[in-house]
Amino acid sequence: MKKLLFLLLLSSNLTFSQFTDINIIKEVRTKDKGLVVSAHPLASEAGAKILRMGGNAYDAVIATQLALAVVYPQAGNLGGGGFLVGVKNSGEKFTIDFRETAPEKSSGDMYLDKKGNANTDLSQNGRLAVGVPGSVAGFFATLKHAKLPMEKLLQPAIDLAEQGFSLTEKEAGLLNSQMEYFNQHNKTMTVFQQKEQWKQGDILVQKDLALTLKLIQQNGAKGFYEGKTAELIIAEMKRGNGIITLKDLKNYKVAERKPIVFDYKGNEIVSMPLPSSGGILLAQMLKMSGFENLEKYKHNSGEAVQIMVEAERRAFADRAEYMGDPDFINDKTQLLISDEYLKSRWKSFDKNLATRSSEVGKIIPQPKESTETTHISILDKEGNAVAVTTTLNGLYGSKVVVTGAGFFLNNEMDDFSVKPGVPNMFGAVGGEANSIKPGKRMLSSMTPTIVLKNGKPFIIVGTPGGTTIPTSVYQSIVNVIDFKLSPNMSVNAPKFHHQWLPENVLVERHFPETTIKALEKKNYKLERVSQIGRTEMIVIDEKGNAVAVADGRGDDSVGVE
Repeated sequence: MKKLLFLLLLSSNLTFSQFTDINIIKEVRTKDKGLVVSAHPLASEAGAKILRMGGNAYDAVIATQLALAVVYPQAGNLGGGGFLVGVKNSGEKFTIDFRETAPEKSSGDMYLDKKGNANTDLSQNGRLAVGVPGSVAGFFATLKHAKLPMEKLLQPAIDLAEQGFSLTEKEAGLLNSQMEYFNQHNKTMTVFQQKEQWKQGDILVQKDLALTLKLIQQNGAKGFYEGKTAELIIAEMKRGNGIITLKDLKNYKVAERKPIVFDYKGNEIVSMPLPSSGGILLAQMLKMSGFENLEKYKHNSGEAVQIMVEAERRAFADRAEYMGDPDFINDKTQLLISDEYLKSRWKSFDKNLATRSSEVGKIIPQPKESTETTHISILDKEGNAVAVTTTLNGLYGSKVVVTGAGFFLNNEMDDFSVKPGVPNMFGAVGGEANSIKPGKRMLSSMTPTIVLKNGKPFIIVGTPGGTTIPTSVYQSIVNVIDFKLSPNMSVNAPKFHHQWLPENVLVERHFPETTIKALEKKNYKLERVSQIGRTEMIVIDEKGNAVAVADGRGDDSVGVE
């Protein structure tokens, strides 16, 4: 009854704010209907509503991202960026890179003090941490694949911002946990700040954000990158030590890149190329573990996990050494994913003993990458598929809200190597390939991925989680293909993660103790963590039956056409 009420309200003329008892749908099985999976039920329903209006998957993904900018401000955004992978029912494959860029006034030493020490507080918090936002340009780049006008795709987000929506207990708690930082980094009061604690059921109304969305509705991308909103962004820069200029905003461009495409056991994997490391890592990990044929082993068994951990170790060593913005480095993608190279990489694998990380690469530890990202997977009834991962980087990005415009700005500059060769506050060191240069895109781990079988969508998948993103997508794919798990189990079964350095293997709660003990006997060091990622997955069988699963680790939800 509750689910029916939710759908009836959203298909009626009632505003979003008049429905405050948010229903979270974790799994949907259907045929010949579109599906939207995202981090928030109101965003998933906004995308589904667009499908019901006659839009396709690309219309829906724009509307869902815009809604997330309102109802999921910790990662959904106008002030950040991301990556999109699409496969059309015609067979066309494409990607859109709307990653942020370093401002023109940025430099390789901008976060160093007089003694040459890295000050990561400046790269993570406040106005100097902000890269030039790409999300709005990404929406408009996606629009050419869509059917409906942008005015209609913006309307659900405008309604949510203008009329307000009810906070869940988790959302209220998250806002409360960050209040100190909001107070520290904002010189004018924002809608996210209040003297009393936020509580479940409070209505969050965002009038300034609604006006910003209306300017985009009226003026297109120029409504963000030029005019009033651009001036408000620059005014915000001047309230601190920000360096983004009107020229930076006006000159921002998306990059449409050729996707990484490779075979895995007769399935065609389509994923994101550099400056996301995700597609390369996924190809490397699947191909290396393919040498051992995971299908022979049980899911999360000691044998299977060791093979996968060692594939992860070798891939992440290459990430630190070789990967960055392809417009600024010698792009070695084809070498790194070649069978010949990966076979040489795999020669040191020993099924009886853990490989030492020092044996598989230079000691350039992985920079710490924020886990606060969000992913959307969509399939429409015509067979178009889209996977998009988007982020502000840290939780609520730089913690800075643009006064008068109502949205958070990213802190993506911290995804660069703040000082190549020197440890940052986390003890991590980045490589020269990911150093700061004006106009450059920072390296990412985002891995939006579509798997095709016989040329048609089979798996649509992605997740937030920083450096755990590629390993979670990797595990989700082998869970379906090799271990033959159901989509629900593939998403919600306990995960593990390894990234070359540190040496520790992270395992979620409820990970099998027998596997932990078996790995420890081979000299693996394991560390228990509460949660790894929040995977959004759609799996379609050869008869067209689709199962959409929203991760049980959060308030993630499925919307249905």
